[in-house]
Amino acid sequence: MLLFGIVSALLMLGGDTLQQSISQLLDVMTTHSKWLYIGIYIINFIFLIWLGFSRYGRIRLGRVNERPEYNDFQWGSMVFATGIDASILMLSTTDPLQYLQNPPFGAKPFSAAAYRYANVCGQFNWGPMAWMIFATATIAIGYAIYVKKIRVQRLSAAIDLLEGPQPYKKILRELIDFTVVFGIMGGIGSSIGMEIPVISKVLSTMTGLDDTIWLKLALFGILLILFTFTVYAGLNKGIKKLSAWHIYTAIGFLLLVLFIGPTLKLIGAEGHDIFHLFSNFGRLSLNQTGTHSAFAQHQTLFYWGWWLAYMPVMGLFIARISRGRTIRQVLLGMATYGAISCMSFYAILGGYALFLQRSGQIDLVHLLNTQGQATVIAAVITTLPFKIIMLAIFCLSCFIFLATTISSSAFIVSSFTSLELKLGEQPNRWNRMAWVVIFILFSLGIVLVGSFKTIQAVCVIAGFPLIFVCALLLISIFHNVHSGILPVTIKKTAPDKALKSKLIPKFFL
Repeated sequence: MLLFGIVSALLMLGGDTLQQSISQLLDVMTTHSKWLYIGIYIINFIFLIWLGFSRYGRIRLGRVNERPEYNDFQWGSMVFATGIDASILMLSTTDPLQYLQNPPFGAKPFSAAAYRYANVCGQFNWGPMAWMIFATATIAIGYAIYVKKIRVQRLSAAIDLLEGPQPYKKILRELIDFTVVFGIMGGIGSSIGMEIPVISKVLSTMTGLDDTIWLKLALFGILLILFTFTVYAGLNKGIKKLSAWHIYTAIGFLLLVLFIGPTLKLIGAEGHDIFHLFSNFGRLSLNQTGTHSAFAQHQTLFYWGWWLAYMPVMGLFIARISRGRTIRQVLLGMATYGAISCMSFYAILGGYALFLQRSGQIDLVHLLNTQGQATVIAAVITTLPFKIIMLAIFCLSCFIFLATTISSSAFIVSSFTSLELKLGEQPNRWNRMAWVVIFILFSLGIVLVGSFKTIQAVCVIAGFPLIFVCALLLISIFHNVHSGILPVTIKKTAPDKALKSKLIPKFFL
């Protein structure tokens, strides 16, 4: 905790010099280490496809005849919630505009081909391959908890290679747990550092207040109070209630934009996007988007680092709600519920931004290049009817998304950094609130350093050590399912079969 406090102070005091150093570090890492990011995602994706469709996919995370704790709709909604961070409200709007002027696959900027591919890379970066990184930690933790009956307070407990009292294994477990906290700090800090300037700009547009550092500091103060209250209230009273509102605001905002905007055009464009995504999936996976598409390649590495940073938090959460499901059901569910929920933001918000640009209603690319992401998002929302109401809904959505993500992450990090907890015991409240303060200070440092490239660098750096953690998790999963006992076929009585057909679609069996 002290170390992250020092890093936060350095970010606040670093200024332009630190910004340049971080940017240079990002260039070095993307040049020399990109094969590691690409390699782990490809290996992970292929392994989990094999796992899900092999005989091991029938292994149930729980007792052999145990039914899922939550039905499909409830489980899918909670998985949806974990993938929705306020960042996607912003990036799904601005990413397509970036690809429009820096198109992949050799297309010319602003050409018909550039519009055709503008939404494809973004949906790939939030699609099935990305979600399978979360699935690695989910399966490893779920197997340890529900099959091996091991209490998993920290991610290292789910890696069977590190089981045992040997001193070197204890050191490795401590190192991995520190790496997990480091990754979470990078992911959370980047999220808040990206989102606060946008919320500040939207509030400025809505209220007429000057968009200054003081407005941003006021927002940090409000977030600190909200996060502290939520984390202090605990898992059931605070975080659970926020998660429910998280779903309502996300779906509500998207539906408003879809039905107020050019509905048929957005639906038709998404059909073409899906076709181009799958037809170019191989090239996108290998990060081979053309010799003159450095932007698309760098953007994928940024997202790959970000998803890795969030892997432990999301894996632990989804594992907790997946008791009674088979490995196959979990994998297919994450690849559909999770990926589709994220891709829908690009389909609607990204599609609407491209519609505004192509129709000539507003030059969003010019705004993006001259005034930044925050101005673009405010401009897009103000084109909708009832703009003040829409701006207010957007700000409310962002706050709820942030509160859900940060509160849940603080809860989990405090668990990682606590002494041994008893069954059902929650981490100490003061420990949880201390991490909230550290999150806020670290994020404030990123905002003061400034620039989206700084945020990208933090994500790539934070995700780098988790490449090796992911590899250990894959080895652990293979070793566990290969040496474990395969599930016995469940006897299905007529009532059980009828009930199961309601809870689990045949597609997932």
